[in-house]
Amino acid sequence: MHLLDAIGHTSLIQLRRLVPDGAADVFVKLEGENPTGSMKDRMARAAIERAEADGRLKPGDTVVEYSGGSTGASLALVCAAKGYRLRIVTSDAFSQEKRDHMAALGAELVLIPSEGGRTTKALILQMIDTARRLAAEPRTWWFNQLENADTIAGYHGLGEEIWQQTGGAVDAFVQAAGASASSRGVATVLKRHRPDVHNVVVEPAESAVLSGGSPGAHRIEGIGIGRVPPLWAPELVDEVITVSTDDAEAMARRLAREEAIFAGTSSGANVVAALQVAQRLGAGRCVVTLMVDSGLKYLSTAVYRRG
Repeated sequence: MHLLDAIGHTSLIQLRRLVPDGAADVFVKLEGENPTGSMKDRMARAAIERAEADGRLKPGDTVVEYSGGSTGASLALVCAAKGYRLRIVTSDAFSQEKRDHMAALGAELVLIPSEGGRTTKALILQMIDTARRLAAEPRTWWFNQLENADTIAGYHGLGEEIWQQTGGAVDAFVQAAGASASSRGVATVLKRHRPDVHNVVVEPAESAVLSGGSPGAHRIEGIGIGRVPPLWAPELVDEVITVSTDDAEAMARRLAREEAIFAGTSSGANVVAALQVAQRLGAGRCVVTLMVDSGLKYLSTAVYRRG
């Protein structure tokens, strides 16, 4: 078995203590079980292998990308396994653990300073522009996650797993949006099986662009890029729910203490939104959301830092 074959087939766990009486059942997919502790392993492998297959990426090439850390670590895993050099543009807005993880797997980091450790539209644009310049160098391929449609297919398997693990009983799927590839990939599969599955997208309340608001600064890593992502497919989206950074962080801590599920801030946001949907749907229905990554990636952040 190859290391990359360990990606996927993660557990689906029912929340027991956070869900109020009379609400739908809420299940969470433990994507922290993937090799780097993130769902992004799925799309990194899929997109790189598609680029290899059509000749965009060749042996000896360098891969370049901008990343808050989870995509970067997943790319570092795949590039290390396949022998590619990797350069990642990142920022101090994202956790030290994520940056250390990328570097440990061999990624060369280019650090862009943030505004007080917050994710802003200006920061994301600066990271993208820096990656674009690096990608102009010879024998270099830019992964470009926000515009790389190959990433969507990386989540089709996740959708199939959810369908199979719920026995086709899923009524609603909830997922936070960054590039929006995971939400789109899963929703494509679930709606192919059952068109009335309710697809909910989550975004930061401080930067509610998908809801028609203005971009703003927030601390929910990996989502809320300050603009509508190029891969956004509104025809697959039935509802957008906004969640504040404070509520997302508080829920991440509750997940650890009350459900023994150790996850990050965007996972906390997912559960806040999933509980809202579950209360509306009522008993006897099924809501699925994602634990996007492991809480080990956030120990130095305000979510879990003590003192």
